Amino acid sequence: MSALPCSPAAERNKAPILDALRTRIRRGQSILEIGSGTGQHVVHFASALPGIHWVPSEHPEAVSMLRARVEASGLANIDPPRILDVASAWPSLEVEGVYSANTAHIMSWEEVGCMFRGVGQLLRGGRFFLYGPFNRDGRYTSASNQDFDRSLRMRNPRMGLRNDVDLVALGRQCALELQDDLEMPSNNRMLVWQSIRTPIDGMGGASGN
Repeated sequence: MSALPCSPAAERNKAPILDALRTRIRRGQSILEIGSGTGQHVVHFASALPGIHWVPSEHPEAVSMLRARVEASGLANIDPPRILDVASAWPSLEVEGVYSANTAHIMSWEEVGCMFRGVGQLLRGGRFFLYGPFNRDGRYTSASNQDFDRSLRMRNPRMGLRNDVDLVALGRQCALELQDDLEMPSNNRMLVWQSIRTPIDGMGGASGN
C-alpha cells in the first residue's frame, strides 16, 4: 500500500488547533470540516475527541486522497468524506458546527462569500471556526505573511490573505457574529463566529445547539 499524502503544515498545526477546538465544541455534536485536504486534521481530532462526530469534505478533484486516510483510520466517529464545492449545491447535512483551515486564502473572494453563505444557512446557533493567516485591520501581521500573500497572488491573482474586517462584515451578512479571535502559532489566527439563526427562521439547514 502506498504511503498516504502528508502535509507538513497540517502536521505542525493540528495540535494547537485541537487545543482551541476542544473547549468550544461539546460531546455529541457533529462538525463539518470544509476542505479536509489530506485528512490529517480530521483523523487527529476524531481520535482525540471520540465523543464528537466529524464530517470531512473536499472538492471533487481532491476527495480520493482524503477518503484513503479516513478509511485507513478505522475511526467510527468520522463520516465517509462528502464532496463539497462551496460554489455549488451543498449536500444535505445536520451539524452543530463548521470548521475550515487554510482555505480562505486559496479561494477567490467570491468563493469565500459562497462558503460564508453556505455556513450561514447551514448553522442554527452553532459555531464556525476559520483558521489561517489573516490581515488585521487591512494590514499584514508579519513579514512572512506579506511574503506568503505575494507568492499566492503571483500564482493566482484571485488568491490572497483576507482582511479580518472584510470577513467580519461578510459574516454579519450571513447571520454570523464574530465571537472569538484567537492568536495561533506561526502568525495564524482562529476566528470563531456564532450563528444567530434559530430553527424558527424557516430556512433549510441543520439544527444547532
